[in-house]
Amino acid sequence: MDKNRLHGVHTALVTPMSDGAVAYADLERLIERQLETDVSGIVPCGTTGESPTLSESEHLQVIRTCIDGANGKSLVIAGTGANSTTEALSLTQAADDAGADAFLLVAPYYNKPSQEGLFAHFSALAESTEKPIVLYSIPSRCGIEISTEVVCRLREKYPHVCALKEAGGRSSKVSETLISIDEDFVVLSGDDGLTLPFMACGAKGVVSVASNLVPELVTEMVNLALVGDYERARKIHLSNYQLFTDLFCEPNPVPVKTLMQMKGMIESSEVRSPLIAASSANHDLLKGLGEKLSIPERVVL
Repeated sequence: MDKNRLHGVHTALVTPMSDGAVAYADLERLIERQLETDVSGIVPCGTTGESPTLSESEHLQVIRTCIDGANGKSLVIAGTGANSTTEALSLTQAADDAGADAFLLVAPYYNKPSQEGLFAHFSALAESTEKPIVLYSIPSRCGIEISTEVVCRLREKYPHVCALKEAGGRSSKVSETLISIDEDFVVLSGDDGLTLPFMACGAKGVVSVASNLVPELVTEMVNLALVGDYERARKIHLSNYQLFTDLFCEPNPVPVKTLMQMKGMIESSEVRSPLIAASSANHDLLKGLGEKLSIPERVVL
């Protein structure tokens, strides 16, 4: 794959739910909405897609729905990571067979492997596919960071390990990675509020939560930064920083689903236990935020 296809905005797609089940009709509409914009890709079954509480059959059906809906018009970077190497292998191979373009592989959570354990885990996954792999480092959720040394070792041994979604909150990690690795390796922000600072250090885009709501806005900011127009990109960043921040007033994806339901993009803001609905105070905060958001009428149910 041309590395430039990984540049830009990749939407960390929510998994709509209703009465305890995945709402596939809503999901199909969300995919259509993304394809109407300038996003580079969609990312099903990541953190925002509530992958930890999807059954294996749901997980794979969501991915298949995205592949069918995208129909080659957008990359589908399937979230197939797990804290069990065996489970991650099974999901990755099934998504590969279904036609996913690439894979987002999170660091194993809860069991906290050593860095050598991480290398062995990701090596096994890299040996199971020839398609691009995006490593996903999010220490706040996993308890561990994928070290720059491990990223470099994986990239050297497996050239299709070609990107890192960095969600550790440190621009220094972006710099450290890019000065330690070849120029074709891509770093993507894992936090909307840090996209522009990370791009100033050399990142090439974002795996975005906000682009579920406002893909046009996020892609405009990122595309401006990609061509070096940081003055205009900064204006978009600053004028929408509160949105980027308030989307995390509750555990993700509770706020974004709440806003999407308020704006008529999905029928229900339902999340799966142990996640719960937003508190009364945060619901009011999100309602005020939603009143300021302009969503094209074509997406309303």
